[in-house]
Amino acid sequence: MRILLADDNVRNSQALAEFLQKNHFGTDTVYTGTEIIEYASYEIYDALVIGSALPKMSGLEVVKILRAKKNFVPVLLMSENPSVDEIVEGLDSGADDYIRRPVSFEEFLARIKALTRRKGEFKSSTVSIGNFLLDKNSCEIQNSSGESMKISLKELLILTLLFEFPHQVVKKELIIEKIWGGNSAAEYNNVEVYISFIRKKMEQLNVNARIRTARGIGYSLEEIA
Repeated sequence: MRILLADDNVRNSQALAEFLQKNHFGTDTVYTGTEIIEYASYEIYDALVIGSALPKMSGLEVVKILRAKKNFVPVLLMSENPSVDEIVEGLDSGADDYIRRPVSFEEFLARIKALTRRKGEFKSSTVSIGNFLLDKNSCEIQNSSGESMKISLKELLILTLLFEFPHQVVKKELIIEKIWGGNSAAEYNNVEVYISFIRKKMEQLNVNARIRTARGIGYSLEEIA
């Protein structure tokens, strides 16, 4: 699990980051709203923890920008004594939860676990980009004409990850970690083989989507205009 932590209070931020790392969460730490948007645009996170009173751009403004960019990673906002109106506005703008400061470590950990556990809980079993559809229940890919093709479990897991972050490069390291496990001996060529299998099936279905290679980095699923 990877968390992006953004707080203008350096001491509090360091304490929370150390606590997360002790509890086996990979953690990146930033201090401004623009850094959150930058990091979230090219890194994949399981949750964002954002202080409401960031310099130049508030946590609420950051959430609104992320949601406008179709980034739906779970967000936990931190605020000192937030009013009911502030909490309502934050949740209406796309935040998933609020926590009051000063933060209790036990409550903080429980809320992070709840956020990451709920991630994807209510997502549909079918997802699409362009006329390319993935049916996770039947383990099939389809085109708009209704033609379909069975895929393997590994292909399904890889495509599920790519569909979760469309138009965003998913790093090979993350694919290996999520699909094969962090302690796996799987290598980059394992990923490349399965990507090749998926591409061939997409070509056979003649869908208007592609898996683009970011050389030396990873892959992104994109609609072909």
